Amino acid sequence: MTAFNIVRFRVKPGHEQKFIAAHRNMRPGFKGFRGGALVRTGEHTFCIVGEWASFAKLVNARPQMIGLLDSLREHLDDLGGGLGLTDPVSGEMVVKLKASTAVKKKRRGKVKASKRKKRR
Repeated sequence: MTAFNIVRFRVKPGHEQKFIAAHRNMRPGFKGFRGGALVRTGEHTFCIVGEWASFAKLVNARPQMIGLLDSLREHLDDLGGGLGLTDPVSGEMVVKLKASTAVKKKRRGKVKASKRKKRR
């Protein structure tokens, strides 16, 4: 069953572009990793969202993910409240939300002269 992990970070002032660039250049080779997104949630805060083929694959990749995190620690600030540098959560998907389908409007283009009704 598909699983997701979400990790919240606070980045040190002046380190945002380096942090973003490090993620842009990543090509994680985690087994079962389907992809993810780095999301800016505030001036110095970010979340990463990862999608996994299964929760077991996510759990098995945790040591590698921690190793990757170790390479980014210089950019991170403590989140406060006893959390440390990260606030991770993960779990199995229980409902997949479908995107709404937009109603397509018919385009009203110019009618060619040959298709116009002739007026008499």
